[in-house]
Amino acid sequence: MTLLLAGDIGGTKTSLALFSPQQGMHRPLAEATFASADYPNLESIVSLFLSQVHYQHIERACFGVAGPVVNGRASITNLPWVIDEAALRRTLGIPQVQLINDLFAVASAVPHLNPGDLHTLNVGQATPGGTIAIVAPGTGLGEAFLIWDGSRYRACASEGGHADFAPTNRMECELLNYLQETLGFEHVSYERVCSGLGIPNIYSYLKHINHAVEPEWLTRQLAAAADIVPVIVSAALDGERQSSLCLATLRLFVSILGAEAGNLALKVLATGGVYLGGGIPPRILPVLDEELFLKSFCNKGRLKELLLQMPVHVIMNQKTALIGAAYHALET
Repeated sequence: MTLLLAGDIGGTKTSLALFSPQQGMHRPLAEATFASADYPNLESIVSLFLSQVHYQHIERACFGVAGPVVNGRASITNLPWVIDEAALRRTLGIPQVQLINDLFAVASAVPHLNPGDLHTLNVGQATPGGTIAIVAPGTGLGEAFLIWDGSRYRACASEGGHADFAPTNRMECELLNYLQETLGFEHVSYERVCSGLGIPNIYSYLKHINHAVEPEWLTRQLAAAADIVPVIVSAALDGERQSSLCLATLRLFVSILGAEAGNLALKVLATGGVYLGGGIPPRILPVLDEELFLKSFCNKGRLKELLLQMPVHVIMNQKTALIGAAYHALET
């Protein structure tokens, strides 16, 4: 039985899984998730994982990493690791090891997703063989796209999440000024406002301008939290004890996400559809389902009607990057 090791390596967590083509890529033989910051490098996590499973003689491994991959090496954007294909081969004893960008991994899985893996925001009408765009806010903001080569889709990596944030209204302009002047950011990228790193920045700005009152119970929760993003999301969506400040944060986040998804859709002419990946979109579906996202997505002047025809889906399957890494290992 052919064994493939796949990994989704992020600044917050590292997920690993073993796959066999005979069993199918949607049914891993074994899987586990680790807190990335608890380990000095990827090798230590993989070694621990392999010691816990009962499979040997892994033929290929492919790891999707949160950062650019150049000549088989990658530095994780939000983690102090440097990962090297050759070092992994030597240390792990796996004959073939590949590093790919994490959004390249997600993109590689998109053609293989099932309808149950998706939540549709805009039905649209996909053009067969049309380019597909992926925007994925998680810990950071990842972007990628897929092009049709005449026989199948091929993934293309991008670091578009680090492109300059382009405000589309007065509030976003003031947010940009706040991040530059108050917080001292020399460069404000989309990742600074449209990711798990960006949500606290938006919240800080709205609190700074007294957009709404921060209740005492929320102040206590934020002070006690190691990561305030889940607190903000929960307080925004809680029907019984909702924070208007947190809800405003998510709505501004969603407006910016819609605009940037529209930007990428135009740049690659994504007539095959747009997919929202990452860990955040599935957690904020009630806000994404409001008209704000699509209004911002389509707010492109004379090309509004073109964007209205593009299908937009949220990827609900949180194993998508693992599935994509496994498919890439199999196909190369």
